[in-house]
Amino acid sequence: MRLILLGPPGAGKGTQAQRLVEKYGIVQLSTGDMLRAAVAAGTPVGLKAKDIMAAGGLVPDDVVVDIIADRIEQPDAANGFILDGFPRTVPQAAALDELLKRKKMKLDAVVELRVNEGALLQRVENRAAETRARGEEVRADDTPEVLAKRLASYRAQTEPLIDYYSERRSLLTVDGMMSIDGVTEEISRVLSAIGAGAKGPAKAARGSSNGTRTAAKVARKPAKAASKAKKAASKAGKKAAKKAKKPAKAARKAAKGAKKAARKTARKPARATKGKGGRKASKPAKKVTKKRAKR
Repeated sequence: MRLILLGPPGAGKGTQAQRLVEKYGIVQLSTGDMLRAAVAAGTPVGLKAKDIMAAGGLVPDDVVVDIIADRIEQPDAANGFILDGFPRTVPQAAALDELLKRKKMKLDAVVELRVNEGALLQRVENRAAETRARGEEVRADDTPEVLAKRLASYRAQTEPLIDYYSERRSLLTVDGMMSIDGVTEEISRVLSAIGAGAKGPAKAARGSSNGTRTAAKVARKPAKAASKAKKAASKAGKKAAKKAKKPAKAARKAAKGAKKAARKTARKPARATKGKGGRKASKPAKKVTKKRAKR
């Protein structure tokens, strides 16, 4: 599962990202962390970023994209990732799209945590007051003034991404003003609704379905064999019956022939007696009569 969390500073993206990491077994990829890791590892793109940062410049988008390209190929990102801090602008989003296209990957969703900026400022003010009440020093980056500047920057640079991803039908919006647990539940719900959060189980289900089909196929084999055996037996039975009919037919033929021969034989003596014997016997009788008449 590959996600981007969008939302203004203080919306709770970091907290929700950690919960998604734990639930789905994916990794959270922070632009800052990736840059530092690349520099520490001394990779070609890391050394390039190091030189730029050493000169006090901002790391350009193409370098950041190259660092992301290296990072998402590492084994721990095989199950997916959540991008934290990138993209911040529409050009960065377009560059990320091209990267994922080259890698034959795609984002499953962009989750926007929608919050009320006035409520965010109030939260920071309350938190700062509580910190001072405990006698602790308020962090320089956790004051209403700093938050107001960051919110203005977010509106100018990052908020256009909402329209960008909405047009691409990747955007899922969640009410970030709910409780932390409520936001977590809602994120899980919207991800499940599009099938993103259920990819692992869906794959298992497909495997199970394949297994079921295989089992059904195996189960059909004996039935198929039995049917084949039945056909063979039927064929053999017909053949045997045909063979069995042959002696009977031969016997009938022989009986018919014998009967015919008997009738023929029975007629021969009768013809012999009537023909030869009768005629020979009558001739001498006739001659004697003539002689006697002469005398």
